[in-house]
Formats: sequence, structure tokens, C-alpha cells
Amino acid sequence: MSSKKSATAKKAQRATARKATERQAAAQKGAEPKGTEPKGTARPDAGAAKATATADAAPTGPRPARLTAAAALAAAEGVVLLGFGIYVLIMGLTGDPESPRQAEMLGVTVLALALLPLLAARGLWLRRRWSRGPAMITQLMALPVAWTLVQNGGGLLAAGVATAIAALAVLALLINPTATEALGIGPRDA
Repeated sequence: MSSKKSATAKKAQRATARKATERQAAAQKGAEPKGTEPKGTARPDAGAAKATATADAAPTGPRPARLTAAAALAAAEGVVLLGFGIYVLIMGLTGDPESPRQAEMLGVTVLALALLPLLAARGLWLRRRWSRGPAMITQLMALPVAWTLVQNGGGLLAAGVATAIAALAVLALLINPTATEALGIGPRDA
């Protein structure tokens, strides 16, 4: 029951923040938005709305090099996955795999999985607060893949080591206080 109340309270806060943003935009244009009080009428939740709107705003200032490096590494991982997915899909369609359906499904799955690091990289580049979670999850998923590649040895050994190094590097960059502050994540949010 309390989770329903919490969800309802969060929706109300978002709606209040949205109205406050509309009011601010309308005030800058010199007109009041529809359905609001005239100028000069105080609302009891106006201060809370401004605080919520400020907390959701993107941080200002230059992007730290650590955050830029994390975004670049995540994008590189996404591009590699995208390339591998396209390769597997083409080989499934034109090659002679043991099971064409499985090869095609693997290619589509890898292409879908490539979207996660690419979206996370874009979010990190734009300093979006939400992007840290998907970026970290992607790196945590890459570690078992790297371990499997290393265990298979041969030519896959180098790919496994490179994957592990990239994943650990991005994780280290994202847990760094400089990066979390640049994303607008404070000590209580981390």
C-alpha cells in the first residue's frame, strides 16, 4: 500500500514540476499558461516544484575527461556489438550455418543488445543522470562474456582480455566521484 502512495506522490511531484516549468516559460514569454492562477498568486507547492525542476536539470560546466572516456568506451563496445550482430545476421542469411534460424535470432539479439551501450554512451555524453545505471549494467554483463572468451583460449583470448579491460575501466570511471557529480548524482543518490 505504501508503494502505491509513493508512486502517486512521485507522479504528483512530476506534474507539479511540469506546471512550474510551463509557468516559468510562459512568464518569460509574458503570458500565463492556460488553467493557472494569475501572476502574483502564491501557491504553497511552488518552492517544491522549483526544487524538483532544478534537481532534474542537466548539470552545468565542462564535461570531465573521465565521463568523456566512459562514454567513448561504452560507445566503442556498442559499435563492436553492432558489427558482430550484423556479421552474424548476414552469415545466418547468406552462409551455411547448422541452424539458420538460430543464427538469425542470435544476430537480431546481439543487435538489440548493442542498443543498450549505445544509448548509455549517448546519455553519458549528454550528462544524463539515468545513463549511469545502463552503462554499469552493460559492463557487469560484459565481465562474464570476457571470462568465457578467455576460457575458450586461442584467438578469443585477446578479445576476452580486451573486453574485461574495457568493462573494468568503464566501471572504474563511472564510480569515480567526479563522474557522479558531473551526472548530478549526489552522495545520497549513488
